[in-house]
Amino acid sequence: MKKILLTLLLAAAFNSFSQNMKKGFTYLETGKYKAATVFFKETLKTYPKNKTARLCYGRAVGLNGDAKIAVQLFTELLNDYPNDFEVKLNYAEALLWNKNYTKAESYYQKLIVENNKSFPALLGYANTLSNLKNYKEALNYVNKALLVLPGNANALVSKKYIRLGLANKKVNNQQYSEAEVILKENFIDFKKDKETLLNLANLYLIANKTDKAKETYKIIGEQPENTFIALNGIALAHHLANNDKEALLVSKKALNLLKKDTKDTFKQQTKERYIQALIWNKEYKLAKNEIDSLILNTKNPENWILSLRATLNIYKSDFKKSIADYNLILKKDSSSFDGNLGKANALKAAGYYKKAYKNAENTLLFYKKQKDATNFIKNLNKKFTPFVNTKASYSFDNGNNKAYLYAANTEFSFSTRLKILAKFSYRTTNNSVTNFNANSSDFLTGISYQLLPNVIFKGTAGITSSKAKSTDFNQLLTDVSFNIKPFKLQNLELGYKREIQNFNAELINREIVQNNYLLNYSLNTNFKLGWFTQYYFTSQNDNNTRNLLFTSLYYNLLEKPSLKAGINYQNISFKNQVPTIYFSPSRFNAIEVFFNLIKNEIGTKKKQFFYELTAATGYQFIENDAKQSTYRVQGKLGYKFSERSILNIYGLQSNIASATAAGFTFTEFGINYKWYLFKKPLFRK
Repeated sequence: MKKILLTLLLAAAFNSFSQNMKKGFTYLETGKYKAATVFFKETLKTYPKNKTARLCYGRAVGLNGDAKIAVQLFTELLNDYPNDFEVKLNYAEALLWNKNYTKAESYYQKLIVENNKSFPALLGYANTLSNLKNYKEALNYVNKALLVLPGNANALVSKKYIRLGLANKKVNNQQYSEAEVILKENFIDFKKDKETLLNLANLYLIANKTDKAKETYKIIGEQPENTFIALNGIALAHHLANNDKEALLVSKKALNLLKKDTKDTFKQQTKERYIQALIWNKEYKLAKNEIDSLILNTKNPENWILSLRATLNIYKSDFKKSIADYNLILKKDSSSFDGNLGKANALKAAGYYKKAYKNAENTLLFYKKQKDATNFIKNLNKKFTPFVNTKASYSFDNGNNKAYLYAANTEFSFSTRLKILAKFSYRTTNNSVTNFNANSSDFLTGISYQLLPNVIFKGTAGITSSKAKSTDFNQLLTDVSFNIKPFKLQNLELGYKREIQNFNAELINREIVQNNYLLNYSLNTNFKLGWFTQYYFTSQNDNNTRNLLFTSLYYNLLEKPSLKAGINYQNISFKNQVPTIYFSPSRFNAIEVFFNLIKNEIGTKKKQFFYELTAATGYQFIENDAKQSTYRVQGKLGYKFSERSILNIYGLQSNIASATAAGFTFTEFGINYKWYLFKKPLFRK
């Protein structure tokens, strides 16, 4: 547009005193707008009424950054030459410089009515529509401009950026295939255009088409000056494809290519990606050393350095330090994407859900429809969306016991702190040899309340109604617990649970009430090792007591899918031995090794499968008897029909003694169906 209108001015100038202003035209043509401003200002002292000098001065002023003054100068020209189309075109372009797009739109519309074959008018209108994000109509008018001047370089460049804008809009609306087609159209006029390739690579990353993203970055890297852009992009693609080891290798390669004369921008981007890759690979000590060295070299760390430190602390579960760094980032730049969404993630992990919502929404204020922020809110919503979970199962053992179970539980969140809980189950059991049969119905209701960000109280109470061969009874059921996160990477549960032994019909008939006092403790580490311990003390109404200790030490072999391997140990002892009624040894020990493979339901996208498989083998020692070999196999396969509808089937078999029987094989099959009642939490309607 700038060169087109300048050409028109030059054509007009040659009809007057072009030689006097040739130097000024050269300044305009070569982009020396400050010099052009001075030149034409001096010219106007001699020729104050000369239209061409006034037009050139207005353009020089506007292109030098004083758009408001340029609009005033062209407004004065319009007053003097109200019917001059050239003046009108310059006035319209000045409105664009001034970012007054709405006014420019209506003005260009009048110009096109006046002359629908004017190339500057058609192109100016297309650029105006593009700035108003009306990309489809902008594309229509830039094509009209190209019909007037086929192959015009300015129009083709405008068309490229209009397509980039339209494609970005499609990406924000998750219309990835359409965006891909639009971007590739740019290669017709601009083969292997860098900006288009970068947008295409970004699209593939967002759409999780990581192989295509890597291929695109390789094309970008064909130009030596783009080597760092390509390698850093490929490293990110490997990370999104869950190949963090390869991401680190590529990042190291880029880091080793840095030289003293490498551009500072590339140095920053490459060091940033390398440290991110260290964090992804849990090389926390190395990452900390790299970050510390960056901070040592500056009194006031830049936001990208603070963001790296904050990210490291999130991975290490040191959320307070992470939040503090994100606050520093936002103090410098309230619109920072990393600052807002990073803080939202840290707040969520620390239990500050209400504040997490606020920071995620702040992200969307600055970055409309941004996918990561949108998904963050969607996933956080899922935590508080009311649901019903139903279950049906069939179990049997080699003692001729069979059981059918039908159960349902639901949660209704009325805020980020308060949930109402309810559970119902109906179980029938029979023994074909003793001809015993019984059934029990349990109903409990209660609340879950977050007392502090790291303390959650859960309490339910209800009734069980049981019918057996020689008795019918009702008993009170309770389940109370405090879930506490005392320190980072640690979880502690303290609870009390009153229940009825209902493993088989004979036990139900005896109406054995259990009062369980429990402690669960888990410890995770930053070096893939984990430990879980459970302790139960149980007092029963038959004057018996039980101590149960279970502990598990495991190692995380893989992250996605999760693969753990470890050792489990269990110890059970009863005060009184009543083997004819239920398994009650004075001494019982079991040890096993296990593998656990999980693709989690939470991270599974709709119309995809998730699964879990556990296999274990070991030995159990009952009283002074010889050791017995044990095994345990458990599997689950699920499918996510939609974000609200989830189904899974499961099965398990074990010959490990429980607190009810020894020397038996137990098998169970079942199906679970989970339905989210609404699209989002009740309190966010």
